[in-house]
Amino acid sequence: MSRAQTAAVAAAAAAAAAPAFLATSGVKAVASGHSAQLRGSQTAGSASLSAPAALLGSASALLAAQICGKVGKPRRSMTVVTAFENELGVQAPLGFWDPLGLSKDGDVYSFKRRRSVEIKHGRICMLATMGYITPEIAGKFPGYLDPTIKLKFEDIPNGLAAISKVPLAGWIQMIAYAGFCEISAGYDADVNKRTPGDMGWKPPLFGNNSPEMKQRRLNVEIANGRLAMMAIIGMFFQDGLTGQAWGDWANYTDSPLRAFENELGVQAPLGFWDPLGLSKDGDVYSFKRRRSVEIKHGRICMLATMGYITPEVAGKFPGYLDPTIKLKFEDIPNGLAAISKVPLAGWIQMIAYAGFCEISAGYDADVNKRTPGDMGWKPPLFGNNSPEMKQRRLNVEIANGRLSMMAIIGMFFQDGLTGQAWGDWANYTDSPLRAFENELGVQAPLGFWDPLGLSKDGDVYSFKRRRSVEIKHGRICMLATMGYITPEVAGKFPGYLDPTIKLKFEDIPNGLAAISKVPLAGWIQMIAYAGFCEISAGYDADVNKRTPGDMGWKPPLFGNNAPEMKQRRLNVEIANGRLAMMAIIGMFFQDGLTGQAWGDWANYTDSPLRAKVA
Repeated sequence: MSRAQTAAVAAAAAAAAAPAFLATSGVKAVASGHSAQLRGSQTAGSASLSAPAALLGSASALLAAQICGKVGKPRRSMTVVTAFENELGVQAPLGFWDPLGLSKDGDVYSFKRRRSVEIKHGRICMLATMGYITPEIAGKFPGYLDPTIKLKFEDIPNGLAAISKVPLAGWIQMIAYAGFCEISAGYDADVNKRTPGDMGWKPPLFGNNSPEMKQRRLNVEIANGRLAMMAIIGMFFQDGLTGQAWGDWANYTDSPLRAFENELGVQAPLGFWDPLGLSKDGDVYSFKRRRSVEIKHGRICMLATMGYITPEVAGKFPGYLDPTIKLKFEDIPNGLAAISKVPLAGWIQMIAYAGFCEISAGYDADVNKRTPGDMGWKPPLFGNNSPEMKQRRLNVEIANGRLSMMAIIGMFFQDGLTGQAWGDWANYTDSPLRAFENELGVQAPLGFWDPLGLSKDGDVYSFKRRRSVEIKHGRICMLATMGYITPEVAGKFPGYLDPTIKLKFEDIPNGLAAISKVPLAGWIQMIAYAGFCEISAGYDADVNKRTPGDMGWKPPLFGNNAPEMKQRRLNVEIANGRLAMMAIIGMFFQDGLTGQAWGDWANYTDSPLRAKVA
């Protein structure tokens, strides 16, 4: 068989098998009559698992495991299970990655079965990938593949086209060889007795066959196999769409977009850009009609953009726009405000002129007979009117028209919001955000940030109330964050927290576990102190009379209490409080999941990604 044959068959097998499984981690299982210790150390420098490959292949890998895994699968009762996190195939940067939760039941056999299937799929895909590449570089075998039908190796095309050319005897040989490899190594022996992927065969040139080296080689092979699964899928697409193993875009003649890829208006860097798929039906008339409309809209927008700019730079015409009502040109404001000032006769003239341009050039004639946008009029100063120059000018015009469409929309927003054609932000006095843009807590780089629009009603009291609440929450979170850190660093108070029940400070655990240990009297004291701070400063006085967060208390060491310094301190405090709010939430998660204030991943035994006791 030729390399092309091997490529085609391997490609078909890889397509049927589908790529990959997914990275999981180390399990230790003690079973009834069967003890298995999974080994694995993650090797530095190994390639990472591709998330798309895992997602694409997980379904096929599971199906293979279900079909094959039922044969000779020993009955077992798992008693001790740890994570698969150090197992073969777990590689940086994803590490233990099981988005579908296939390993959450902690079944050691199923995990090893899937890993074995993944390795074998990767081997097939590596052969298939090389089968695509080698014949292109080294050529094909001389002589006949099948002398009985005079079929030469060179007659077998490279890629998917080989599938229909390989004779039946060739397919039988390849399938038989795959079966021989499985059976001679002992069906499922790599899962039940050895390491997944270890078929009991030692390559003759590999002198060092220690368990560590074997583990490293299998990890490298898994990484290469995952890359090959992605590569062969890409080659199948390239081959299937272009009709050649190494075909290019020019060969994809059936693409519904091909009719328009060299059309007017197709410009770098996007090329032919149709995100809504309006041209996928390949209708030439509809495409040219849309292009014609775009060009005409662009022309109107270029005129409109210049209409905003020119009066500001060159001034307005002298005299009267409408002598009958004594309306001068200078009486017409620039921008959107002009809409209400132009008399009805002016609007009629403009609409009539647009209609004249359309009808005199022949309605839709630029679409049906000429180039979109070509109205049959040659500007007098444009001497060169060759088809190439006309095409170039129309392309330039389209580009300028697209810029103008964006520009005029921006001008409309600027004009509508500020009340002037060239108004600035200071003129947007009706903005509901203006009252708060220089307020306490507005900090770079976001500035005034209100994604939920809570302040869009412009209610000053509500804004200041929310800012006051934020500052106080930040203060509590700063205390809570320090409450997590300080006992770990400086230790706890000596003596008793509550002598009546012999409860010492050292008996109070750090973190969330303390909630159940603090006596009721302690909670009452803390709540009472918070209430005292609020009432003694005057409820809502910081909102109604002072600055949000200003409780009327001056720290004794802060000599400078000028309004500017107070504002600066409160802004710094808000920033720190925001960080503390994020920090304490992270600490709560860490504590709640691991059971310790500074617990690590190893303590998170209930993770759905960790193998469970069954």
